[in-house]
Amino acid sequence: MLQLRSILTVADNSGAKKVSMIGMPGRGNKKIANVGEVINASVIEAIPFGQVKKGEKVSAVVVRTRKEHRRKDGSYIRFDDNACVLLQSKEVKDPKGTRIFGPIAKEVKDAGFNKIASLAEEVY
Repeated sequence: MLQLRSILTVADNSGAKKVSMIGMPGRGNKKIANVGEVINASVIEAIPFGQVKKGEKVSAVVVRTRKEHRRKDGSYIRFDDNACVLLQSKEVKDPKGTRIFGPIAKEVKDAGFNKIASLAEEVY
């Protein structure tokens, strides 16, 4: 569960290291994001010669959260950090990077991000 201005680590090799959540596209006044939802973010920290630069506005999908998420079967999933994967655009569900680092939640694949799920090391 993420709020506005939450800091997330980037779990791909697009060049960004940290982003800050600035909103949710098409959700009006909603300010809370869970695993598998698309968010708008601003790049806080980036490597010098990456695809994205510091201060750039990007779209991303949340792949890990520290706050536990309850599943339909009654189990809970929780991770050590808040992380996201940058997307090419809001409409296209393909990642900007070519590698995904760390585990991702199964809810990301259920939301239709099959390319991200196939690139990930582990899907929980």
